[in-house]
Amino acid sequence: MDRKEHSLRIDIGVCTYRRPELEQTLRSLAVVAVPDGADIRIIVADNDDTPSAEGRVNALRASVPHEIVYVHCPSSNISIARNACLDSARGDFLAFIDDDETASEDWIIRLIETAEATNADVVLGPVKAVYSKDAPRWMRRGDFHSTFPVWVGERIVTGYTCNALLRLAAPSLAGRRFNLALGRSGGEDTEFFTHMHRMGGKIAYAPAAWVQEPVPAKRAAFSWLAKRKFRFGQTHGRLIDAGSGPAGKIRQLALAGAKSGYCALASTAFIFSPIRRNQYFLRASMHAGVVVGLLGVREIEQYGAAEVRSS
Repeated sequence: MDRKEHSLRIDIGVCTYRRPELEQTLRSLAVVAVPDGADIRIIVADNDDTPSAEGRVNALRASVPHEIVYVHCPSSNISIARNACLDSARGDFLAFIDDDETASEDWIIRLIETAEATNADVVLGPVKAVYSKDAPRWMRRGDFHSTFPVWVGERIVTGYTCNALLRLAAPSLAGRRFNLALGRSGGEDTEFFTHMHRMGGKIAYAPAAWVQEPVPAKRAAFSWLAKRKFRFGQTHGRLIDAGSGPAGKIRQLALAGAKSGYCALASTAFIFSPIRRNQYFLRASMHAGVVVGLLGVREIEQYGAAEVRSS
Protein backbone atom coordinates (compact mmCIF):
# COMPACT_ATOMS: atom_id res chain seq x y z
CA MET A 1 0.00 0.00 0.00
CA ASP A 2 1.40 3.41 -0.99
CA ARG A 3 0.58 5.51 2.03
CA LYS A 4 1.72 8.70 0.31
CA GLU A 5 -1.26 8.38 -2.03
CA HIS A 6 -3.72 6.77 0.36
CA SER A 7 -3.71 7.24 4.12
CA LEU A 8 -4.43 4.05 6.05
CA ARG A 9 -7.79 4.43 7.77
CA ILE A 10 -8.40 2.52 10.97
CA ASP A 11 -11.70 2.50 12.85
CA ILE A 12 -11.82 1.25 16.43
CA GLY A 13 -15.15 -0.11 17.63
CA VAL A 14 -16.03 0.03 21.33
CA CYS A 15 -19.36 -1.53 22.27
CA THR A 16 -20.56 -0.35 25.66
CA TYR A 17 -23.35 -1.11 28.10
CA ARG A 18 -23.50 0.87 31.36
CA ARG A 19 -19.78 0.56 32.10
CA PRO A 20 -17.96 3.48 33.72
CA GLU A 21 -14.69 1.77 32.71
CA LEU A 22 -15.38 3.08 29.21
CA GLU A 23 -13.56 6.25 30.24
CA GLN A 24 -10.31 4.32 30.89
CA THR A 25 -10.70 2.51 27.58
CA LEU A 26 -11.02 5.76 25.63
CA ARG A 27 -8.14 7.36 27.52
CA SER A 28 -5.92 4.41 26.59
CA LEU A 29 -6.92 4.81 22.93
CA ALA A 30 -5.99 8.49 23.15
CA VAL A 31 -2.33 7.59 23.68
CA VAL A 32 -1.88 4.54 21.43
CA ALA A 33 0.91 4.83 18.89
CA VAL A 34 -0.45 5.42 15.40
CA PRO A 35 1.11 3.72 12.34
CA ASP A 36 2.86 6.06 9.92
CA GLY A 37 0.40 7.66 7.54
CA ALA A 38 -2.64 6.29 9.37
CA ASP A 39 -5.80 8.00 10.58
CA ILE A 40 -7.73 6.62 13.54
CA ARG A 41 -11.41 7.07 14.22
CA ILE A 42 -13.23 5.67 17.28
CA ILE A 43 -16.80 4.36 17.11
CA VAL A 44 -18.61 4.06 20.45
CA ALA A 45 -21.75 1.92 20.13
CA ASP A 46 -23.98 2.44 23.19
CA ASN A 47 -26.21 -0.60 23.71
CA ASP A 48 -28.23 0.79 26.64
CA ASP A 49 -31.96 1.59 26.40
CA THR A 50 -31.13 5.26 26.88
CA PRO A 51 -28.00 7.03 25.57
CA SER A 52 -26.34 6.72 28.97
CA ALA A 53 -22.74 6.81 27.66
CA GLU A 54 -23.16 9.91 25.51
CA GLY A 55 -22.28 12.39 28.23
CA ARG A 56 -19.17 10.45 29.20
CA VAL A 57 -18.06 10.30 25.57
CA ASN A 58 -18.68 14.00 24.96
CA ALA A 59 -16.71 14.93 28.07
CA LEU A 60 -13.67 13.09 26.69
CA ARG A 61 -13.69 14.46 23.16
CA ALA A 62 -11.33 17.32 23.96
CA SER A 63 -8.73 14.97 25.47
CA VAL A 64 -8.82 12.31 22.73
CA PRO A 65 -6.89 13.32 19.58
CA HIS A 66 -9.01 11.11 17.31
CA GLU A 67 -12.48 11.60 15.90
CA ILE A 68 -15.13 9.88 18.04
CA VAL A 69 -18.41 8.76 16.48
CA TYR A 70 -21.12 8.06 19.05
CA VAL A 71 -23.91 5.69 18.00
CA HIS A 72 -26.91 4.88 20.20
CA CYS A 73 -28.06 1.35 19.28
CA PRO A 74 -30.48 -0.05 21.87
CA SER A 75 -30.84 -2.35 23.55
CA SER A 76 -29.14 -5.00 25.67
CA ASN A 77 -28.00 -7.09 22.69
CA ILE A 78 -24.29 -7.01 21.97
CA SER A 79 -24.78 -8.15 18.37
CA ILE A 80 -26.75 -4.96 17.66
CA ALA A 81 -23.81 -2.90 18.94
CA ARG A 82 -21.21 -4.89 17.02
CA ASN A 83 -23.24 -4.56 13.84
CA ALA A 84 -23.53 -0.82 14.45
CA CYS A 85 -19.73 -0.63 14.48
CA LEU A 86 -19.57 -2.55 11.19
CA ASP A 87 -22.24 -0.32 9.65
CA SER A 88 -20.47 2.86 10.82
CA ALA A 89 -16.96 1.78 9.80
CA ARG A 90 -15.41 3.67 6.90
CA GLY A 91 -11.81 2.57 7.24
CA ASP A 92 -9.57 -0.06 5.69
CA PHE A 93 -9.58 -1.87 9.02
CA LEU A 94 -11.93 -2.11 11.99
CA ALA A 95 -10.47 -3.04 15.37
CA PHE A 96 -12.60 -4.17 18.29
CA ILE A 97 -11.78 -3.60 21.96
CA ASP A 98 -14.10 -4.11 24.93
CA ASP A 99 -15.35 -1.23 27.07
CA ASP A 100 -13.58 -2.53 30.19
CA GLU A 101 -10.19 -3.03 28.54
CA THR A 102 -7.19 -0.75 28.10
CA ALA A 103 -4.93 -0.91 25.07
CA SER A 104 -1.16 -1.18 25.23
CA GLU A 105 0.75 1.66 23.59
CA ASP A 106 1.74 -0.35 20.49
CA TRP A 107 -1.59 -2.20 20.20
CA ILE A 108 -2.71 -0.92 16.81
CA ILE A 109 0.81 -0.90 15.34
CA ARG A 110 1.32 -4.58 16.19
CA LEU A 111 -2.09 -5.57 14.79
CA ILE A 112 -1.45 -3.71 11.53
CA GLU A 113 2.09 -5.10 11.21
CA THR A 114 0.75 -8.64 11.48
CA ALA A 115 -2.09 -7.94 9.05
CA GLU A 116 0.32 -6.63 6.44
CA ALA A 117 2.92 -9.37 7.00
CA THR A 118 0.40 -12.23 6.77
CA ASN A 119 -2.28 -10.68 4.52
CA ALA A 120 -4.79 -12.11 7.01
CA ASP A 121 -8.45 -11.12 6.96
CA VAL A 122 -8.52 -10.99 10.77
CA VAL A 123 -5.78 -10.54 13.36
CA LEU A 124 -6.28 -11.45 17.01
CA GLY A 125 -4.31 -10.17 19.96
CA PRO A 126 -4.11 -11.48 23.54
CA VAL A 127 -6.20 -10.16 26.43
CA LYS A 128 -4.30 -10.16 29.72
CA ALA A 129 -6.48 -10.51 32.80
CA VAL A 130 -5.72 -8.24 35.77
CA TYR A 131 -6.81 -9.77 39.07
CA SER A 132 -7.47 -8.01 42.34
CA LYS A 133 -5.76 -9.27 45.49
CA ASP A 134 -9.15 -10.59 46.61
CA ALA A 135 -9.42 -13.05 43.70
CA PRO A 136 -8.83 -16.70 44.67
CA ARG A 137 -5.16 -17.65 44.66
CA TRP A 138 -5.71 -20.63 42.32
CA MET A 139 -7.45 -18.32 39.85
CA ARG A 140 -4.65 -15.78 39.83
CA ARG A 141 -1.93 -18.43 39.53
CA GLY A 142 -3.76 -20.35 36.81
CA ASP A 143 -4.77 -17.17 34.92
CA PHE A 144 -8.25 -18.46 34.07
CA HIS A 145 -9.57 -15.21 32.53
CA SER A 146 -6.94 -14.21 29.97
CA THR A 147 -7.94 -14.75 26.34
CA PHE A 148 -5.79 -16.28 23.60
CA PRO A 149 -6.58 -17.87 20.23
CA VAL A 150 -7.42 -21.56 20.07
CA TRP A 151 -5.23 -23.35 17.54
CA VAL A 152 -6.37 -26.41 15.59
CA GLY A 153 -3.12 -27.81 14.25
CA GLU A 154 -1.41 -24.81 12.68
CA ARG A 155 -4.59 -22.82 12.07
CA ILE A 156 -6.87 -20.53 14.02
CA VAL A 157 -10.41 -21.41 12.96
CA THR A 158 -12.45 -18.98 15.04
CA GLY A 159 -11.95 -15.80 17.02
CA TYR A 160 -13.20 -13.22 19.51
CA THR A 161 -13.97 -9.50 19.49
CA CYS A 162 -12.27 -8.43 22.71
CA ASN A 163 -9.06 -7.82 20.73
CA ALA A 164 -9.38 -8.17 16.98
CA LEU A 165 -8.60 -6.37 13.73
CA LEU A 166 -10.79 -6.93 10.66
CA ARG A 167 -9.74 -6.19 7.07
CA LEU A 168 -13.03 -4.75 5.87
CA ALA A 169 -12.43 -5.37 2.16
CA ALA A 170 -11.84 -9.10 2.67
CA PRO A 171 -14.32 -11.22 0.66
CA SER A 172 -14.87 -13.48 3.70
CA LEU A 173 -16.20 -10.47 5.64
CA ALA A 174 -18.32 -8.92 2.89
CA GLY A 175 -21.81 -8.28 4.24
CA ARG A 176 -21.15 -10.42 7.31
CA ARG A 177 -22.96 -9.45 10.50
CA PHE A 178 -23.27 -10.77 14.05
CA ASN A 179 -26.22 -13.02 14.86
CA LEU A 180 -28.86 -11.11 16.87
CA ALA A 181 -30.12 -14.37 18.39
CA LEU A 182 -26.80 -14.72 20.26
CA GLY A 183 -26.60 -11.11 21.42
CA ARG A 184 -27.60 -11.85 25.00
CA SER A 185 -25.95 -15.23 25.48
CA GLY A 186 -22.54 -14.55 23.97
CA GLY A 187 -21.03 -16.72 21.28
CA GLU A 188 -21.94 -14.27 18.53
CA ASP A 189 -18.25 -13.63 17.87
CA THR A 190 -17.39 -17.36 17.81
CA GLU A 191 -20.10 -17.93 15.21
CA PHE A 192 -19.07 -14.83 13.21
CA PHE A 193 -15.43 -15.84 12.90
CA THR A 194 -16.18 -19.55 12.42
CA HIS A 195 -18.37 -18.82 9.39
CA MET A 196 -15.85 -16.28 8.13
CA HIS A 197 -13.08 -18.90 8.31
CA ARG A 198 -15.27 -21.48 6.56
CA MET A 199 -15.65 -18.97 3.71
CA GLY A 200 -11.88 -19.01 3.24
CA GLY A 201 -10.92 -16.21 5.62
CA LYS A 202 -7.47 -16.32 7.22
CA ILE A 203 -6.98 -15.53 10.92
CA ALA A 204 -3.54 -14.54 12.25
CA TYR A 205 -2.20 -13.83 15.73
CA ALA A 206 -0.21 -10.85 16.98
CA PRO A 207 1.13 -11.82 20.44
CA ALA A 208 2.57 -8.35 21.09
CA ALA A 209 -0.76 -6.58 20.42
CA TRP A 210 -2.05 -7.01 23.94
CA VAL A 211 -4.78 -5.32 25.91
CA GLN A 212 -5.56 -5.56 29.62
CA GLU A 213 -8.87 -6.40 31.25
CA PRO A 214 -9.63 -6.16 34.98
CA VAL A 215 -11.54 -9.08 36.48
CA PRO A 216 -14.42 -7.73 38.62
CA ALA A 217 -15.49 -9.58 41.74
CA LYS A 218 -18.64 -11.01 40.13
CA ARG A 219 -16.49 -12.71 37.48
CA ALA A 220 -13.77 -13.87 39.89
CA ALA A 221 -15.85 -16.91 40.79
CA PHE A 222 -15.71 -20.53 39.70
CA SER A 223 -19.45 -20.50 38.95
CA TRP A 224 -19.02 -17.66 36.43
CA LEU A 225 -16.17 -19.49 34.70
CA ALA A 226 -18.17 -22.73 34.55
CA LYS A 227 -21.16 -20.93 33.10
CA ARG A 228 -19.00 -19.25 30.46
CA LYS A 229 -17.33 -22.53 29.48
CA PHE A 230 -20.70 -24.27 29.25
CA ARG A 231 -22.06 -21.51 27.00
CA PHE A 232 -18.96 -21.68 24.82
CA GLY A 233 -19.54 -25.41 24.48
CA GLN A 234 -23.17 -24.81 23.51
CA THR A 235 -22.12 -22.49 20.69
CA HIS A 236 -19.44 -24.92 19.52
CA GLY A 237 -21.91 -27.80 19.57
CA ARG A 238 -24.47 -25.86 17.55
CA LEU A 239 -21.85 -24.96 14.95
CA ILE A 240 -20.75 -28.59 14.70
CA ASP A 241 -24.37 -29.69 14.32
CA ALA A 242 -24.90 -27.26 11.44
CA GLY A 243 -22.12 -28.93 9.46
CA SER A 244 -22.86 -32.61 10.08
CA GLY A 245 -25.55 -35.09 9.17
CA PRO A 246 -27.38 -37.49 11.54
CA ALA A 247 -24.52 -39.98 11.68
CA GLY A 248 -21.98 -37.23 12.27
CA LYS A 249 -24.14 -35.76 15.00
CA ILE A 250 -24.29 -39.09 16.82
CA ARG A 251 -20.50 -39.44 16.63
CA GLN A 252 -20.01 -35.91 17.94
CA LEU A 253 -22.48 -36.50 20.78
CA ALA A 254 -20.62 -39.64 21.81
CA LEU A 255 -17.25 -37.92 21.56
CA ALA A 256 -18.30 -34.85 23.54
CA GLY A 257 -20.00 -36.98 26.19
CA ALA A 258 -16.89 -39.14 26.57
CA LYS A 259 -14.66 -36.08 26.84
CA SER A 260 -16.92 -34.51 29.46
CA GLY A 261 -16.92 -37.72 31.51
CA TYR A 262 -13.16 -38.14 31.23
CA CYS A 263 -12.47 -34.54 32.29
CA ALA A 264 -14.88 -34.85 35.22
CA LEU A 265 -13.10 -37.99 36.42
CA ALA A 266 -9.69 -36.38 35.87
CA SER A 267 -10.73 -33.43 38.04
CA THR A 268 -11.27 -35.82 40.96
CA ALA A 269 -7.75 -37.19 40.51
CA PHE A 270 -6.41 -33.68 41.17
CA ILE A 271 -8.66 -32.91 44.12
CA PHE A 272 -5.71 -31.54 46.10
CA SER A 273 -4.39 -29.43 43.19
CA PRO A 274 -6.87 -26.55 42.75
CA ILE A 275 -5.49 -25.31 39.43
CA ARG A 276 -5.44 -28.70 37.66
CA ARG A 277 -8.71 -29.77 39.28
CA ASN A 278 -10.55 -26.67 38.15
CA GLN A 279 -9.00 -26.76 34.67
CA TYR A 280 -10.33 -30.27 34.14
CA PHE A 281 -13.73 -29.47 35.64
CA LEU A 282 -14.13 -26.43 33.40
CA ARG A 283 -13.26 -28.55 30.37
CA ALA A 284 -15.88 -31.05 31.50
CA SER A 285 -18.38 -28.18 31.65
CA MET A 286 -17.41 -27.06 28.14
CA HIS A 287 -17.84 -30.54 26.65
CA ALA A 288 -21.18 -30.91 28.47
CA GLY A 289 -22.18 -27.67 26.75
CA VAL A 290 -21.21 -29.20 23.39
CA VAL A 291 -23.59 -32.09 24.08
CA VAL A 292 -26.40 -29.69 24.94
CA GLY A 293 -25.64 -27.55 21.88
CA LEU A 294 -25.72 -30.60 19.62
CA LEU A 295 -29.14 -31.42 21.05
CA GLY A 296 -30.37 -27.98 19.97
CA VAL A 297 -30.69 -26.28 23.36
CA ARG A 298 -30.35 -22.53 22.98
CA GLU A 299 -27.41 -20.76 24.64
CA ILE A 300 -27.91 -19.42 28.17
CA GLU A 301 -27.99 -15.64 28.65
CA GLN A 302 -24.87 -14.29 30.31
CA TYR A 303 -24.31 -10.72 29.19
CA GLY A 304 -26.05 -7.36 28.89
CA ALA A 305 -29.17 -7.05 31.01
CA ALA A 306 -28.73 -10.60 32.28
CA GLU A 307 -25.32 -9.72 33.70
CA VAL A 308 -26.67 -6.55 35.28
CA ARG A 309 -29.49 -8.52 36.94
CA SER A 310 -27.09 -11.11 38.30
CA SER A 311 -24.92 -8.43 39.89
